[in-house]
Amino acid sequence: MNVAERQDVPNTEATVRLSVAQAAVRFLANQYTERDGDRVRLFAGFLGIFGHGNVAGLGQALLEAELESPGLMPYVLGRNEQAMVHTAAAYARARGRLQTWAVTTSVGPGATNMITGAALATINHLPVLLLPADTFATRVGAPVLQELELPGSGDVTVNDAFRPVSRYFDRVWRPEQLPAALLGAMRVLTDPVETGAVTVAIPQDVQTQAHDWPESLFAERVWHVGRPLPQRAALARAVEVIRAGRRPLIVAGGGVLYSDASESLARFAGLTGIPVAVTQSGKGALASEHQQSVGAVGATGTTAANELAAAADVVIGIGTRYTDFTTASRSAFADPDVRFVNINVASADTAKLSGVSVVADAREALDALTAELHDHRVAQEYRMRATELVTIWDAAVDAVYRSAGVGLTQAEVIGLVNTLSDPTDVVVCAAGSLPGDLHKLWRVRDRASYHVEYGYSCMGYEVAGGLGVAMACPGRDVFVMVGDGSYLMMATELVTAVQEGIKVIVVLVDNHGFASIGSLSDSVGSQRFGTRYRYRSPDGRLGGGPLPVDLAANAASLGVDVISASTASEFTDAVKTAKTSAHSTVLYVETDQLTSAPDSGSWWDVPVSEVSTLPSARQARAGYESRKRAQRHHLRPSESAETDRAAGEEQR
Repeated sequence: MNVAERQDVPNTEATVRLSVAQAAVRFLANQYTERDGDRVRLFAGFLGIFGHGNVAGLGQALLEAELESPGLMPYVLGRNEQAMVHTAAAYARARGRLQTWAVTTSVGPGATNMITGAALATINHLPVLLLPADTFATRVGAPVLQELELPGSGDVTVNDAFRPVSRYFDRVWRPEQLPAALLGAMRVLTDPVETGAVTVAIPQDVQTQAHDWPESLFAERVWHVGRPLPQRAALARAVEVIRAGRRPLIVAGGGVLYSDASESLARFAGLTGIPVAVTQSGKGALASEHQQSVGAVGATGTTAANELAAAADVVIGIGTRYTDFTTASRSAFADPDVRFVNINVASADTAKLSGVSVVADAREALDALTAELHDHRVAQEYRMRATELVTIWDAAVDAVYRSAGVGLTQAEVIGLVNTLSDPTDVVVCAAGSLPGDLHKLWRVRDRASYHVEYGYSCMGYEVAGGLGVAMACPGRDVFVMVGDGSYLMMATELVTAVQEGIKVIVVLVDNHGFASIGSLSDSVGSQRFGTRYRYRSPDGRLGGGPLPVDLAANAASLGVDVISASTASEFTDAVKTAKTSAHSTVLYVETDQLTSAPDSGSWWDVPVSEVSTLPSARQARAGYESRKRAQRHHLRPSESAETDRAAGEEQR
């Protein structure tokens, strides 16, 4: 058919006249994901704060949807734009990245407040859809309120700041652009490799414009989340390396959990006897009580996992990005001939550390390895050594979990929550000293019971993230572990929890400052400068007495129940009361900032000043240079490269 003939064919598809915002809401309500035959609605609803940029557009559309189809696309009013993105990201993680929330804000500060949340979602590969309003497409009244107005660029707005932290970015200047923008957004949100923050900015005037939309735009769409199979040749290379290893170690990352591969991992580890260490996002991939579990690895790891990592001649990374905390800034794997087998759906992650690349779904790859290695076992002496190391570490954890009777340490608080919570309850945390202690000390009894955001280590995530987890996991108690530093940055979503009748149990640990950075400051010779919450003293320094901030009273003012505890007995009673309550509760406890959990014996690369008048800094520099010598590049040619080269030489 030529162009002239095509122009004569009328478009007979039925249309419906809606505003751009109404069309967006209707489209999103009809998106689904499917994996292994399970089909779920992609969007649980909208989180939002209305302002002049979206109140007449998406605000009106959401009201209309609520009145016409209650429950189809519910709207939840948040208190902080960044926090709403954290809530959506936490919900997506708890739902295995198969469901999420859309988040809408007004133009200007409302929109740009979401940028931190967008970065967190993208770094952690968590799907969230951001729909910030934008300035006028027509520009008829420019410059409008909150417009950036760059003299050298008329089409740039503050929303362009989302570009580097979004996996997909688009701006809908005209109604006709909406379908392509939304379909592009869905593609990225439902792709396990590409997923992260997706931003579709819609100018405030465009949101309200009417257009005749084809009805097919609003038909139910199912986005199928597949399970890529390992290539036969790649699998063979991996099997060859694993069989040759005498001291292999599995490093299980978040990809194991997202793939729902915990049972496959347990089978593979149980069959072969290979010990399993876990990253922060991978904790829960294997129950702590499993015979092959050796706990956390890396800078916040256990002595057991780190000793095995140092001696490992083969490291099998499954669903891990090999961040600096996991590799102890590339000092954890010390064997000079160590080889890596990297299993991941993302090819970029399989190429790290010069390893054998197996691009595949974690569950499919593990099942394939189990079939290929059904007759393979590590030596009994190696298994016994791993068990011995775990026994030593468990004894150290038991010791710090027991209360000394005078006050409470942070480790004791963790131990009490771990012991008193149900196996299926969820612990949520993000930043400060708590994530490191949880990674080392928390004993996981259920695959979905550990939720610590450490890809971005974002202070303020905890309460908002806990809200998202509670929304995603009805029937489970959610324990939010948060320090006073993070709490003061963003506790506002406690109000949202009260508003929605959603129960969270917040364990507020007050050590009067930044414990994690205080300890780090000490280690680099900076003497905990600027890390304690203190009055300014007469000499002009922040070295006076503790500030009289009453965090328990602050929490109570937000509408939640508050229980203060200062002993193990009081805290035990407080946890039991909170668990039986139907309301959100804050458990307030003071701890000593200077009392630390057992040391992992590991290292994290934080450079120390080369020159200083401070003896503490000079001493720290000497220690830094000593540890720096253990850092490795891991530039050994990959097994696939060696195999291909050998094959080429043989062919010649």
